[in-house]
Amino acid sequence: MGRVSPLPPPGPLRTLAYATLANTVGAGLWLAGGALYLTRDVGLSATSMGAGLTVAGLVGLSASVPLGGLADRWDPRTLRAALQVGQAVVALAYLMVGSFPAFLAVAVPEALLVAGNLAVRAALVAAVGGPDGRVHAFATLRAVANLGITVGTALAGIALAVDTHRAYQVLIVGNAATYLLSAALLLRLPPQPAAAGARRTPGTLRRGGPLRDGRFLAVSGASAVLSTHVTVLVLVVPLWTVNRAGAPPPVVSAVLLVNTVLTVLLAVRLSRGAERAAPAARKLRRAGLVLAAATPLYAVTGVLPVLPAVVLLLVATAVWTVGDLWHGAAGAGLAYDLAPPDAIGAYQGADGLLAGLAQALGRGLLTLLVLGGGPVGWLVLGGIFAAAGLAAPALARRAIADRPAPEARPAGVPG
Repeated sequence: MGRVSPLPPPGPLRTLAYATLANTVGAGLWLAGGALYLTRDVGLSATSMGAGLTVAGLVGLSASVPLGGLADRWDPRTLRAALQVGQAVVALAYLMVGSFPAFLAVAVPEALLVAGNLAVRAALVAAVGGPDGRVHAFATLRAVANLGITVGTALAGIALAVDTHRAYQVLIVGNAATYLLSAALLLRLPPQPAAAGARRTPGTLRRGGPLRDGRFLAVSGASAVLSTHVTVLVLVVPLWTVNRAGAPPPVVSAVLLVNTVLTVLLAVRLSRGAERAAPAARKLRRAGLVLAAATPLYAVTGVLPVLPAVVLLLVATAVWTVGDLWHGAAGAGLAYDLAPPDAIGAYQGADGLLAGLAQALGRGLLTLLVLGGGPVGWLVLGGIFAAAGLAAPALARRAIADRPAPEARPAGVPG
């Protein structure tokens, strides 16, 4: 495959990577064409579509912890395949949407399946990667996902260029087909024991579950604040690029391409050293500081001539992507290592719930802060990121100290 290929060597992780690639090609198709289908073909207004997606997204987050917990008791491979078959059915249901109520009736179950699937996927990655390889597996799949979304977005361009009802129908069917292909590939994996084979013992599921584990939630909350870098990159930066930096719209594609290429090339390399909570917390601190360092670079583009502004936008995005990748690896390492071995899925669901809430709230707040506040808004955002990153090691130390001690083994019993 060559050094630059994001695909891992043959084995279960490669099978999971192929399933991820198929799934994310469909995600790219829908990401690029879904909004235009709903507004141009179905006839929804942009406002009603946005409101519906916001409502559905918030409702969908409620599935994260329950379905993640289900993955701790059932084979996460089979559970995820079943969820993806459900997502294929829901994706096809968009063909029947003709009004706002019908749209909402499809968008809500879709959001429930998406949020639950993310938690189940995290449990499956933990089972496939094992304690020492799950962060590496997470980073590998992230690189593959970026590649898949890029391919899907490019393919969607064909349907968008044709811009007919039939073209949008083909796009929707193609999206549904990728879910089915991904589910079939997942079933080629060997069955994965629930909770990575962990044996449930009294006291391992701390304080009644992840939503009552305050020290875990504190660490996850700091990570969730940093996770809003996704919203900044895909929503705030494009608007800033065109409206405040004065760059032509194609520059937005170049900015996002820098992020995509660097993610494919560097995601695995920058994930090293985040398998355990303490070093992962230090990497999270580094991520917060790097993201903070990129904000004044973005801020300056608003007062520069167009050409140097474009160059600096690309440089800022490269810096931003390094912080983004460090955050992804560190956040995964913390969420995995701080979870009890028999509650990996439930804890990943709680981590995803906080990240989802932060990103949902961040869409409006970050747009108002940066686009309304200008360069000062960028600097305030940098301060928030730096504070969240700097808080991470101390929060992680408290969470580590709160973990129950391992059970003593009788003499002669191997570990």
